[in-house]
Amino acid sequence: MNNIGLFSTLVTAMAVLAIGLGVVGPGVGMGIAIAKALEAIARQPELEKSITRWLLIGLAMIESLAIYVLVIVLIVLFRSPMLEYLTK
Repeated sequence: MNNIGLFSTLVTAMAVLAIGLGVVGPGVGMGIAIAKALEAIARQPELEKSITRWLLIGLAMIESLAIYVLVIVLIVLFRSPMLEYLTK
């Protein structure tokens, strides 16, 4: 396998690993946030709308982390500066 093929394989493997690790944190964070919100609603049902509103805002913030990971990985995957160096 030539240098470009090896480099492409390694970059793809690292991208898959980065996506996998990058979504574990937000996934765990979402699970904890939802569990705590359900506990709060169970304790104070009259505040359900307020808790739900804040939960959705928090989940959107947490989800943005996973989207940032995806964007960075796609940038590295499709616009790698090392690829230009290897093709010369």
